[in-house]
Amino acid sequence: MRNAPTILHLDMDAFFASVEQASKPSLRGKAVVVGGLGPRGVVATASYEARVFGVHSAMPMAQARRLAPNAAYLVPRFTLYRAISEQVMALLRELSPLVEPLSLDEAFVDLDAGGVAWDEESARRAGERLRADIRAVTGLTGSVGLAASKMLAKIASEQAKPDGLVLIEPGTERALLGPMPVRTLPGVGPATGDHLRRAGISTVEDLAEAGEDELVRLLGKAHGHALHAMALARDERPVVAEREAKSVSVEDTYDVDIHDRLRVGLEVQRLADRCVGRLRGAGLSGRTIVLKVRRYDFSTLTRSETLRGPTDDPAVIREAAARLLDSVDTTGGVRLLGVGVSGLADYTQEDLFAQAMPAPAAEEPRAPAVEVVVERPEPVVRQWRAGQDVRHAEYGHGWVQGSGLGRVTVRFETPQSPPGRVRTFSVGEPALASADPLPLVLDPSRPPACPAPADGGRPAPPLALAEEPGDQASSEPASLPKSRSGTVGGEATSRP
Repeated sequence: MRNAPTILHLDMDAFFASVEQASKPSLRGKAVVVGGLGPRGVVATASYEARVFGVHSAMPMAQARRLAPNAAYLVPRFTLYRAISEQVMALLRELSPLVEPLSLDEAFVDLDAGGVAWDEESARRAGERLRADIRAVTGLTGSVGLAASKMLAKIASEQAKPDGLVLIEPGTERALLGPMPVRTLPGVGPATGDHLRRAGISTVEDLAEAGEDELVRLLGKAHGHALHAMALARDERPVVAEREAKSVSVEDTYDVDIHDRLRVGLEVQRLADRCVGRLRGAGLSGRTIVLKVRRYDFSTLTRSETLRGPTDDPAVIREAAARLLDSVDTTGGVRLLGVGVSGLADYTQEDLFAQAMPAPAAEEPRAPAVEVVVERPEPVVRQWRAGQDVRHAEYGHGWVQGSGLGRVTVRFETPQSPPGRVRTFSVGEPALASADPLPLVLDPSRPPACPAPADGGRPAPPLALAEEPGDQASSEPASLPKSRSGTVGGEATSRP
């Protein structure tokens, strides 16, 4: 382990919820929960105001609604989150070439490799400068931990939340870790924590005193060695700049089990197309197609097929996914479907379409022509999801506050405007359309966008981002919503 606190861990504070609060002035300082809004949805992120009520990530959305019934419940906007994450990661790479992203909102940085920190004072200056730059560029806050190892830097950033900086001085690590619960250490989950507690080990100091041999006996050789080293504040893991993706996948959970086989097939085709979109967006291709099916009884089946070479051809991936579906019994109903691609590469194998198609059969005599009656599809009714960006021809930019019973409620405001007014329309309102997100912080080199006044005005120009259909909450139903899809506590909705 180093003798200077030059490992930085950044954790953006309640990232998804903070983005939503920054882009929606009426939600600032209020409880906001982002995640899947269906009955089977889970919480992705909760604002600090919502956490006061006990709401936390990975909690079932139905439980969150019981705990905080007046919170704003919104679907994720991953395209916007990714764009802001790229801005933050660019700031980190200005500090050092060694940046290890862990997720959209979390990363390690080796400040020593960038030559910007060599002792406690220089490390603290670099951390404070980073926090100021993040606020200036994105309008958001991040918590920074500085220490001599990755484990300690992450613990420091947890202590710094929200919107703070904590530096662990070399030589103080053991005293700091000792009274902390064992769950503080990476790799100690609920099961391991309970196992250790039954053995009389509840703190990090207890781990250190138990000794390596006892931990190996309790947890096995690899885990026991690793935990004993961490209890002694030893962590030699380097910051790894690049993490190679192992797979690309998408999945959807449905509010109501799907029984119709044709509908299941169509959903698989749609998921395959979304997966291809992500593959191509990352400049990747893959050889192995994976189908995931969770049935009505919660049993989960996985089927895979490996092609002769990597591909990003949607026809190939659709055909492979369809063949995999043929081997799965879905008669009892399906609650989740997923399509993924692994065996990734940055090139594609030419002329792979043939491997997805059956060999041509010998030509047979044609049967007499039969008249086929094609039913006209029913008109598609637009779905409006809570939190979605929209634009009205008269009132300008806004976001969907809720929808149901044939109506959609919109609050018209922008990141730079005061809290806006609420109006309610028919779901088929011709003047209302989906819109791209607006920037949280205006580019000083561009003229400022004019927020739409509450009583009408010119729509503000959008951020150059396209909302991806595949980036909606995975628990959102593919069918039409049966009831209100989002609420904001205490807000009255006006009638058209």
